[in-house]
Amino acid sequence: MREEIIVSGRMNPNIDPHLHIWHWQIPLYLFLGGLAAGLLFFASLYVIMGKEDKYPTATKIATLIVPFLLILGLGALFLDLKHKLYFWRLYTTIRLESPMGWGAWTLMIITPLSFIWAALNIKAVFPKWKWPFTWLDNLEAFFVKYKIVLAWVTLFYALILGLYTGILFSAFNARPLWNTSILGPLFLVSGLSTAAATIILLSKDHKERFLFAKIDLMLIGIELFLIVHMFMGFLASTQVQIDAANLFLGGPYTESFWIFVVALGLVIPAILEFFEIIKIKIPHYIPAVLVLFGGLMLRFIFANAGQLSRWLY
Repeated sequence: MREEIIVSGRMNPNIDPHLHIWHWQIPLYLFLGGLAAGLLFFASLYVIMGKEDKYPTATKIATLIVPFLLILGLGALFLDLKHKLYFWRLYTTIRLESPMGWGAWTLMIITPLSFIWAALNIKAVFPKWKWPFTWLDNLEAFFVKYKIVLAWVTLFYALILGLYTGILFSAFNARPLWNTSILGPLFLVSGLSTAAATIILLSKDHKERFLFAKIDLMLIGIELFLIVHMFMGFLASTQVQIDAANLFLGGPYTESFWIFVVALGLVIPAILEFFEIIKIKIPHYIPAVLVLFGGLMLRFIFANAGQLSRWLY
């Protein structure tokens, strides 16, 4: 019989914890991917709704940073690969049951879409900008003409990318903490929440910040519901799922999860945003920064805790 990694929700002291801890690359990639997906979702949604001029930060300014987020995320993912020169095999080996394959193709599509969105809005942010070649002006005019179609396509792939950041974990059947259908929606909602927080940080328009504070408050509520629902599901399941939940309920990740993710990343920002909504003056950047911090910590903690969770043989 193999050594058990989890003993009553706590890590077996005979196991070296450093053997089970991922580096920073994967959690950072998941955070940046979720944030990029959320920003593209809001941009395409408000273009479809015809509110592009009403919410310029969400539909124009924020789109300029999305390509950089995706490039940084893909760079972090590349650094984590053991055989870096063979990454292209993800695109030549088609396996419909592979989450990595779906994710690779989603990123292949949404990355150029992010560059198109940035190119379409660069003149709105930098009025003196001029394309160096005439064919680029013609290409821009083509995408402007079909911007609603572009928005619908982007909306779809943004949702897929946001879900994928959680499904990538949940597909690992050998890790009970990750093997839950809640992770996909949880990481999607978290990505949307961090995107709303980013728009709040970037926006200079009070009405736009007010709208996204309300949106973020709703998303935080959904995120808290999903977290509670996830733990209830674990505790009502088999012993390995109970042990997985106990990592956060008295185990080694209790303090970090409930303080950094739930308290600082969700509850306190929700209270501050509620104060702002009822006209109590709160510096808008404080809850926004806390939401971004909580979203990052959520991915780091789940990435590491999941590796201490396993089936018992």
